[in-house]
Formats: sequence, C-alpha cells, structure tokens
Amino acid sequence: MKFVDEYRSAEAAQKYQKAIASLTTQPWVIMEICGGQTHSIIKYGIEKLLPEKITLIHGPGCPVCVTPISSIDKAIALAERQDIILCTFGDMLRVPGTKKDLLSVKSTGGDVRIVYSPLKAIEIARANPNKQIVFFSVGFETTAPATAMAVYQARQLGINNFSLLISHVLVPPAIQAILSSPNCRVQGFLAAGHVCTVMGYTEYEAIASQYHIPIVVTGFEPVDILQGIYMCIKQLEEGRASVENQYIRSVRREGNKDAQKMIKEVFEVVTRQWRGIGEIPASGLKLREKYATFDAENRFRLTTSQTSSLQESECISGLILQGVKKPYECPAFGKRCTPEHPLGAPMVSSEGACAAYYRYR
Repeated sequence: MKFVDEYRSAEAAQKYQKAIASLTTQPWVIMEICGGQTHSIIKYGIEKLLPEKITLIHGPGCPVCVTPISSIDKAIALAERQDIILCTFGDMLRVPGTKKDLLSVKSTGGDVRIVYSPLKAIEIARANPNKQIVFFSVGFETTAPATAMAVYQARQLGINNFSLLISHVLVPPAIQAILSSPNCRVQGFLAAGHVCTVMGYTEYEAIASQYHIPIVVTGFEPVDILQGIYMCIKQLEEGRASVENQYIRSVRREGNKDAQKMIKEVFEVVTRQWRGIGEIPASGLKLREKYATFDAENRFRLTTSQTSSLQESECISGLILQGVKKPYECPAFGKRCTPEHPLGAPMVSSEGACAAYYRYR
C-alpha cells in the first residue's frame, strides 16, 4: 500500500544500510526513545543491518512501562469498589501492582472496562449516572490532548460522576535525566515522532545544545529508523549537535498548537515518579485548580501505599528502561518472565522492550 510500503522498501533500506556503513568510522551509541521504534527495530532486524561499531539501546519509551506501582495500586483500589467503573487502555490490565493486577480484579467482579479513548469514558459516565467513572489516564504528550478534552467536556457538560487517575509523563525531562546519569553512555537520540507531532521539537533544541548531543525526530517504519540513524551518525561524525527532523511527513517544529493549547488549559507540570527510574522533576502532568474536582486521587482520598517502592524480585526493568541493559540480560527473561506471566511492565505492554524481544527473538 502506498505511503506504507515505501517506508518498508528493501531497496531503500539497503541504500541507507550502505550509507551508514560508509559513514561510520568509530563506535557510537544511539538510544531510541519510543517503544514503537523499539518494536520496529527488533521486528525488522535493523540492528543486524548496522555496522558493529553502532550500538542501539532502548530508552523509557513506553508510558505503560514507566507507570509507578503506586499508581497501579491506586487503580486496583478504585476498581475493587462496587460504586466505580474503572476505564483504561488495554495495556494497563496486566501491569503488575504490589500484589495483583487489574485483570485479576476484573476476573473477580470488578467493573474494569477497556476503552480506546478517554472520550468513551465520558459516554459511559452519562450512561451510568449512579456510578462513579474513573479513567486511568496513562501516556506521553501524545495522549494528553484527548485526556484534556475529556475533562474539558465533562466540566462544560456538568458531568460530575467522572474523574481521572492521572499518570501522564513528559519526554524531554526523561531525556535530561538519562543524560545527567553517571551511567549514561548515550551519544545520540532518536526522538519519538508521535510525541513531536503534538509538541513539536523546540524543547529538544536546548537539550541538544546543553549536552552537545544530536537528536533526530524519527518515525516508526524501518526506512524511517534507518534514515534517522543515518542522520544521527552523520552529525556525530561531523561533530555537530542539533535537532533534525526525519519525520517531516507528520512533524512540524512548532507542533500542533491547538493540542498544546488544550493541554495547557487543563494541565500543569509537576514532578512525577517513573517506574524503574525514580522521581524526575517537571516530568508529569496534573489537573489545574479549576479542574481539580475531576482528580480521582482527591475525590476518593487515595494515599500512596507503603509498599509502592517495591522492587520486583528478579526483574531488572529499571536498568532496561534506562538503557543500561537489554532484556536478554535479565536472568528471568523468557523463563520466569513471559507475556503470560510477566514480572515487570516491559513484558506486558505492546510497546515494552521485553515484549518485543520475546515476540521477535
């Protein structure tokens, strides 16, 4: 199909493979941010097309994977209540909390519903006026506009039985946290094309300048990724460090102004906990004061569990999410940790690195 096949063209892939090989003179380490990019890299064997000198490592590019255990526990506590219908994306059902997951709550009678948009949760709220509907909102900047629109509509329509359990996180602060780590070995980034479609990439320009590191906004198809790698290696070889846009068919420097306006109307930036990484300043979103009545944590007086900092026994997801190790380096990978019996979130999510390695390797 046109506009898909051309970005999966073997001929185009070979062209970039040869260009990268001829360009590379020394070892380089590049991190892709997005879990969707990770899946394409593993699925299409992109690593095998690259010179041995180039190392790709996988970043915390899956919002499901970085949702902290405390948020999962809060969602479970809400789902167990008879007066609540909990709505969320399908990937969240099997993410392990301290003792159980949402799927086990659903199997024992909890009203947990999979939705594909937070606006569907608004419909459910209107259809069930005697129930409280909570949307467990997880995602990067990509899904934040739709979540903001749901709250905005609820306020406009006077829907008082709807609220949000929020775990939205922001990408640029995570990049800065990675670069500030003493264990960081990243020399270039492939930025997430869908996030930049919404937010643009002006925020990345200061990061590229401060840390003198190239950042290439990249799409998700094999040819996109190979071209993004080529552009990143070219900057590294030439000693440059700037933001470039490979994903020009979707991304503009300024992003989607209307979407940004909706996010800014409803949310403000706060410090957020990332599963496997820790607390990152200014890396999350919460409702502004005028929308605070739609905050499920306040409405239902939720508190953080004392066990919310639980370390999964064998799981090294934190090291994987930071790009320090790869999934196959985990002793439990493919043995005691599988998609059917996951120990950590990266094996659950459709964008998780562990799930990608398990499925394609």
